[in-house]
Amino acid sequence: MLLAATSGITTYCNPIDLDYQYNFEQLNQNISYRSGADPVVVLHEGEYYLFATIAGGWWHSPDLIRWKRIVPERWPVEDIVAPAAMSDGETVYLFQSNFTHRPIFSTDDPKSGRLDFFNRWMPVMPGAEGPWDPDLFRDPDTGRWFMYFGSSNLYPLYVIELDPEKRLAYKGRARDLIRLHPGKHGWERFGQDHRDARTPFIEGATMNKHKGKYYLQYGAPGTEYNVYANGTYIADDPLGPFTYAPNNPVSYKPGGFMNGAGHGNTFQDKHGNFWNTGTPWIGVNWNFERRMAMFPAGFDGDGLLYANTRFGDFPQRIPTGKWTDRNELFAGWMLLSYRGKVSVSSSHPDYPAWNLTDEDPRGFWVAASNEPGQSATIDLGREYDVKALQVNYADYKSGIFTNDEKVYTQFRIHASRDGKAWETVVDLTSEKRDRPNAYIELPKPVRARHIRYEHVYVAARNLAISDIRVFGNGDGSAPRTPARLSARRDSDPRNAFVEWQKVPGAVGYNILWGIAPDKLYQTYQVWAEKGEKLEIRAMTVGQDYWVAIESFDENGVSKVSAPVAVTRPGS
Repeated sequence: MLLAATSGITTYCNPIDLDYQYNFEQLNQNISYRSGADPVVVLHEGEYYLFATIAGGWWHSPDLIRWKRIVPERWPVEDIVAPAAMSDGETVYLFQSNFTHRPIFSTDDPKSGRLDFFNRWMPVMPGAEGPWDPDLFRDPDTGRWFMYFGSSNLYPLYVIELDPEKRLAYKGRARDLIRLHPGKHGWERFGQDHRDARTPFIEGATMNKHKGKYYLQYGAPGTEYNVYANGTYIADDPLGPFTYAPNNPVSYKPGGFMNGAGHGNTFQDKHGNFWNTGTPWIGVNWNFERRMAMFPAGFDGDGLLYANTRFGDFPQRIPTGKWTDRNELFAGWMLLSYRGKVSVSSSHPDYPAWNLTDEDPRGFWVAASNEPGQSATIDLGREYDVKALQVNYADYKSGIFTNDEKVYTQFRIHASRDGKAWETVVDLTSEKRDRPNAYIELPKPVRARHIRYEHVYVAARNLAISDIRVFGNGDGSAPRTPARLSARRDSDPRNAFVEWQKVPGAVGYNILWGIAPDKLYQTYQVWAEKGEKLEIRAMTVGQDYWVAIESFDENGVSKVSAPVAVTRPGS
């Protein structure tokens, strides 16, 4: 696999480094915040286009690393929510969530921002409410077109065929397809860690065809929780019947810095690799304050779709060839800043400095002002080879304004071995783009113990940063593999309890689980300070499971333990 990107940068880090737009859904409550959700990435003529909710346009990238926002020449009166987007190789089609009449747009040059009306006025959906959260799908083998849609805790996902001879007009009536079954599928239960009895939501339909099979994907149980995930049903026909995939959820990330992986799409890059996009949750200013993420994905030898969220918010490499191991894209750069000591130039009493290294985007540091020169210095505790950094801004009473030429972020990063002599390793003082989750891969490793953020400019009323994350490697050995791993099923078979022996010095653990020893596709990351127990509440009734574990620290990752079967009650 080749890894030399033309830009000289070979990695990305979730959440995707985009100029997320300010969201004004809550203007009447004087709430303004950056947000991005419901991503759809389309490969068109060898380059990538990302469409999302309330983006004021879309983004273009030649390599899945560098993204530039494109503002279209023509746009609907209101911004688009949960869009459908697809390319047939010659044309990109774009359609918005709605309950009334809306057009289908098209463009053969999405990089230019030009949009045309392909179908100026789609009628009201026959046979169902919507289409909300639509997906456009053209069967590559038959040429038939379909729209999949639905977003509700009452109604199912639907499908309706489209007529290519009539500008993709609706053909026939919408048909019911799938519903949630939280009584059987533990991950479909609502709430934080699936602990809410309220009726969950099914939404975010998207369709892929692979080796003659149709994979209808959906998001559940709710975008405002750490367990938001993607699942799939499989069929031999685009209209079904569909069978629940045994390894669901296919994309799941309840632990770590960025929680949540639901409502995105599965796309293939120009090298043939699959990716699954999703919508992590922040939820500080509003339940639906979110970001966007991208994870390696694939289909195994049994035709099961999976996504790999292991170290899913650590630096990952973008391949320039076909990968063969789902874990090989992890750069191996470890988190160096977790719980690091922080000193700041000033601080709001309710938003202290230690929030900067707690790996929680819902806590943040607020400086006394947003004037240039405000600073935050992290002591990593010892010297490391620093290879990348991520600065994650937060919105604290940001003010109400539109995204314009004044909305951008500027800062410098300095590094020191002794806290006295400093060198500038990042200088974004000429930046004219808003980068609320700025990820910077250093041209070469820098030996440092101390990292200092120096503020220059942010458009918001307050300087607020949730986390400054530092990645690289130490000189020591990786931690040992946790011993005495055990896992048992609860009397409620949707739940399982996992226990292991503490590894001294470990920063955290990855609990890897799945439906067979060679199908451990799920990862639940746990910080070591949380103890040596985990309850997994995402299992399917009647399905067997296996669990393995690894530990990690600043130096690296242990070997993965031998998988153990999740025992049933009484066994």
